Formats: sequence, C-alpha cells, structure tokens
Amino acid sequence: MVLVPGANAPVTNSSVTVTIECEKAAGAEVGFSAFLLNDSGQVRSDDDVCHYGQSSVASSAVTLASSANGRAVFQVELARVPAGVEKIAFAATTDERRSTFAKMLRIAVRLSDEIEAHIPTHGMDESSLILGELYLRQGAWKFRCVGQGFRGGLRPLSEHFGATAASTLPPPSATTQPVTRAVPEPVSLSKISLDKQRPSVSLEKGAESFGEIKVNLNWQRGNQPEGFLSGLLKGRNKEVDLDIGCLYEMQDGRIGIVQALGNCFGDFNQEPFIQLMGDDRTGSNQDGEWLRINGRHWHHVKRVLIYAFIYEGAPNWQATDGVVT
Repeated sequence: MVLVPGANAPVTNSSVTVTIECEKAAGAEVGFSAFLLNDSGQVRSDDDVCHYGQSSVASSAVTLASSANGRAVFQVELARVPAGVEKIAFAATTDERRSTFAKMLRIAVRLSDEIEAHIPTHGMDESSLILGELYLRQGAWKFRCVGQGFRGGLRPLSEHFGATAASTLPPPSATTQPVTRAVPEPVSLSKISLDKQRPSVSLEKGAESFGEIKVNLNWQRGNQPEGFLSGLLKGRNKEVDLDIGCLYEMQDGRIGIVQALGNCFGDFNQEPFIQLMGDDRTGSNQDGEWLRINGRHWHHVKRVLIYAFIYEGAPNWQATDGVVT
C-alpha cells in the first residue's frame, strides 16, 4: 500500500521495521529521529527521543538500528511501547544554514513490507520535517504519512514535541583518565598563549563569579592560487569555513551542545548559559565567531569542552590560519 501525505493505513504486525530513504542532492546532509509522544503530542522527557546519540529508548521499544548516507532504519516493538505513549513520530532534519528539503530529490518511508509512504519535496523551504507517525487508535496501531515541518531546523521541531533541541545530538564520548590536580596559578589579566608546553591555565574564581567568558575563533578568507588547474576547476573551490562550539554538562547531569551546525546556538541568560553569536561562513567577518559563557551562572554548569572544526574549504588545520582566543 502506497500512502501520500494525510493518508493512513492499519499496522498488522507488532514488530515493525521503519526504513527511511532520502535521495539527496550533493552537499545536503540529513539526520533522523523518532519521538515517543503522549496523548497531548509531547514527549514525557528527553529520554523519549531516539536519535544517533541515544539509539535505543523505552526498553528498546524504539531502536535506531542504522543511519548513514541519507538512509535510516528504526526497529519498533509495539508490544514494548510504555503505557501513556500513544504516538511515535519519525522526523528528518537537514542543516538549516545550508539546505532545505527542496534539495532532497525523494523521501520514502517504508514499514516492513506492508506500507510505503512518498513525500514530495519540490519547493519545500522547511529544514525539519515530520515524515510520518505510528499512532494508537481504539487499541489498534495505524501509520499516517505526514510530510509537514518547520523552518529553522532542529530547534522548532524539538520544541513542537516538548523536547530539548540539544538532546537530539550525540553526547560526547571520552575515556576519563585520572588527573593529579596541581595548585592553581592565579589568572593574569593579560593574554596567555596555550601550547604543548603550557596546555592549560587555571580559572579558579574567588568570591565573585567569573563574569562573562568570551571565546573567539578567527581566520582569513582562503585565497586559491590561479593557474591552469584552477581554471579547469573554476567554481569548485570553496572558501574556508571554520566553526567553534562546545559540549557542556550541567550540574544535574544533563548534557548538550552549542554550535551552528544543527542550529543549536544556545542562550546566554537561560540554560545552558552559553551562546554562539552567529556563524561566519567565509572568514570575511573581522570579528570571526564568538562563544559567550555566562560566568554568573557557573554554579549551574559542571564542565564545558570547547572545540573548533573545519566545515569545508581546507583538508586539515595546517591549511588554515585559525586562531582561538
């Protein structure tokens, strides 16, 4: 059975494999998630969001088995769905800064061998999309093709379901090593350069808060050499695009991310008290990119890991002149 947006069909099996396929244009990126919803259409908590950083939820009622190259496979065990969950919505998100779903040539959702849903994408300006939903009606499960979404990427989609946008991104994975703590050095108000010889500096605060902590990433617009090959490749060279962001953990154990990719810009005056002040795509902005941390609320924050990465335009860091201050 083939469905179009708005159509629905009964689901006869309690074990359902949901396969999502997005035939995407070159350069487009897409991620997938599933939201377990109550009768009000809201998640009970962020634990009800299944994504590639939290691939199994609700005692394996919903599992993201694989996600790569525009294709995702969810395994749903309807018999394990907790009481109070009456709907499972499947969604896709693309990078709002660089593409919309108009760049997806085709989107199809297939439920085992029973149901297939086709979602037209021509002219779409949305960057997050509810593809379809399994829903409970009078004790029986059905599937509805939806095909509706939001501009603005991950944030409005998550807020629509009552989830935290950062929670749908993967948490940091790192092996904790025992650390011998040295007596902290006082912080000089002058600029300090950190390198392999001096990789860290103490930010031990006194009676007052830190105030505002500002981290800047700056670089210059990439200049490509002219010549025979550059003429052949004209239009294919990309300007260097670097990004700064951070992973954070709050004192209560919640984790999240602040970065332009995924439209997770954070908030300076509300949790997580960290905000990215825009996205410099080419290095042409003399101020670069700024990450602001509200030190007045540092007692809410357990730790922050600040990082920078190459989005495009350079093969490695040696080919950039990026500087973090």
